Amino acid sequence: MSVQRPYGQWDSPVEADSYTQTSVQLSQVRVDEADTYWVEGNPRDQGRNTLLRSNSMGQISEVLPLIDGIRLPDVRTRVHEYGGKAYAVSEGLIVFSDGFDGRVYAFNTRDPHRKLVPLTPLGKVRYGDFEIADVRGLVYAVAEDHSNPGEPVNSLVAIPLDGRAARNAFEIVSIFSGTDFVSSPAISPDGTKLAWLSWNHPEMAWTHSTLHVGALDFEGRVSASLVLVDRPKVCVYEPRWTLNGDLIHVDDSSGWANLYRTEGFHWNEDEDALAWMGRLRTRPLHPSPRAFSHPHWQLGLHSYDNFDYENLICSWAENGTWHLGTVRLDNGMCEEWRTPWWPTGNVACFEGRVVTLADSPTHEPAIVEVSGGSSRVMRSSSQERLPEELISQAQAVSWTSSDGETVYGFYYAPKNPQFTAPEGDLPPLLVNVHGGPTSSARAGLSIGVQYWTSRGFAYLDVNYRGSTGFGRTYRERLNGHWGVLDVQDCAEGAQYLVSQGLADPARLAIRGRSSGGYTVLSALADTDVFTAGTSLFGIADLKLLEATTHKFESHYDLKLLGSDNLNDSLWIERSPIHKIDQIRAPLLLLQGSADKVVPPSQAESMYEALRGNGRAVALRIYEGEGHGFRRAENIKDSWESELSFYSQVWKLNASCPVKVEIQNL
Repeated sequence: MSVQRPYGQWDSPVEADSYTQTSVQLSQVRVDEADTYWVEGNPRDQGRNTLLRSNSMGQISEVLPLIDGIRLPDVRTRVHEYGGKAYAVSEGLIVFSDGFDGRVYAFNTRDPHRKLVPLTPLGKVRYGDFEIADVRGLVYAVAEDHSNPGEPVNSLVAIPLDGRAARNAFEIVSIFSGTDFVSSPAISPDGTKLAWLSWNHPEMAWTHSTLHVGALDFEGRVSASLVLVDRPKVCVYEPRWTLNGDLIHVDDSSGWANLYRTEGFHWNEDEDALAWMGRLRTRPLHPSPRAFSHPHWQLGLHSYDNFDYENLICSWAENGTWHLGTVRLDNGMCEEWRTPWWPTGNVACFEGRVVTLADSPTHEPAIVEVSGGSSRVMRSSSQERLPEELISQAQAVSWTSSDGETVYGFYYAPKNPQFTAPEGDLPPLLVNVHGGPTSSARAGLSIGVQYWTSRGFAYLDVNYRGSTGFGRTYRERLNGHWGVLDVQDCAEGAQYLVSQGLADPARLAIRGRSSGGYTVLSALADTDVFTAGTSLFGIADLKLLEATTHKFESHYDLKLLGSDNLNDSLWIERSPIHKIDQIRAPLLLLQGSADKVVPPSQAESMYEALRGNGRAVALRIYEGEGHGFRRAENIKDSWESELSFYSQVWKLNASCPVKVEIQNL
């Protein structure tokens, strides 16, 4: 028998500890012969990133030994601040970046002495996006030099694997430089050619980027090179070589991130690049309204891989969800694999053995081996197994905006078999705004979502205009309209659910992280739809962001805002800090003290302005946390503080382990 209790006041077995004490963050899945490797971020270990391996017997172990016999490595890079690919593996040889000291190390898993070899000296250069060329005794990497004042300098370098550069940095060879950014080195199977990407301010990697291909000399340097793709407003993703030496890349010249194959890479060293270029033939593989990759906020995207000599194994986004299947290299035919799993854009393969990072409607992200018509979970991100009758599964929804365009999202209904709501009661609604804003909401199981739905909250995850996975036109709609269309889409999404009788109009909250936090603040200032809001490290002052943000994003706000003139009144008009008088709904601010992307001064200035203006506001600053919370105690507190905030604001009789202090409530 279920207990009758109002929505938002249900007791739930899904606690913050359900995540912090039983979950890890999985990323960077790769296969090396019979072994599978991945990185786990553990909130219970201060967020340290651990490299793990599953061998052919399915035995899982941490791979790397202590550094200097003192501490375990943190497999992490801070290139572009967002990091990403922090290790590479080839025939048992691992190269990785250590997040504690920033050095690059090599480790041979077949070495009985378990010895780590430093490859770079201590200093102010960050490395990542590794590509091992063991036949040449080198590893290619992106280097980001912070040694001098001003913007860091990015380049593509080759680092000797024998460790001599750890003693003499001049042994590190510059391979390519002169652009603001470089990424994605990919070496051909015969070791004679290298592909890579570059881009320049004011572009982002997903607005306009260039694909280069170079021939390597005996020492591993680029002896000649050419530009394969460089077209206005076209971005390139994930160059990767086939097993027979053709080059695959993804670009969005069609309006969708589709696959392309280039043949004819037979370079005679007596020829110049133009002669070589004349023999190359590039053609699309399976042109379609599908996205075979996604914006490279982090290094090392791996949305597809070689399945065999005739096929690629690919993942793609279509209608807001991800799919897995093969694409033939000769005719581009695509065959979707019927599997209950949705890949998250990380697919790896070795000799037909496919491993992917994926989730499903009833399973949190996991490392899954897919073979034939079956699948096997190798590692789950959570030890918490929620009973299926408790899980609120995503329902794809869409609505028509007031200016006539279709907007997408995922709706989660309140669900808990132990409780029912009184007749006529409507649930409070949380509208979630993903970050980026060039990102997207996923429909896979998230304990973070179930934390709310199992307590009687409804939840709407919005893929507002500007989100990825719906084609370039949809993504670019936000350019010049940041703080307007995203706000409109979230507000109208909430109103759509109210009109369907699925949410209480008096209890509508908006929440978001980073740029999503900016949308939260803007929505509270520019609409009267929401009666509460939570901003996690959100942007309050656009001019301050422009003055303090890091190199990678230093021009992104110009494109989103539609103005590169800081004297333009738009910078004031779109900044929530200048609209304090318009904010009447209570606001919770959650912020890390060490955030380099959105500094804590943004949250602090917003808090002081609202508090001084008599508005209801609360602020929690977490010491040592950056752009996103990694430590278990802080993740737990942020969840519980948000629950306490809504409980106080809406006068819910909810069970809250903590009580956040709200000024002026």
